[in-house]
Amino acid sequence: MRYRGTVVVTLKESIFDPQGEAVKNSLVAMGFSSVSKVRMGKHIVVYVEAQDEREAREKLTDMARRLLANPVTETYEISLVEVPISR
Repeated sequence: MRYRGTVVVTLKESIFDPQGEAVKNSLVAMGFSSVSKVRMGKHIVVYVEAQDEREAREKLTDMARRLLANPVTETYEISLVEVPISR
């Protein structure tokens, strides 16, 4: 089976996010006064072949831990969707 995995990586809450703060300040300056916080991050899409969803999740988790996210400063969330294999 083929899965499309999405890994969203963001800075840990305890880490200051200067890019997020700059975007928040710009949004407020543009009149979006209800914005109180912005956190920036990475949205990574990976297509992976696996026997089932459990195996696909394990592979994606290993990728995130080893390369896609820095465990010292970042957290990540994974989502999976089964997609057809085009021939």
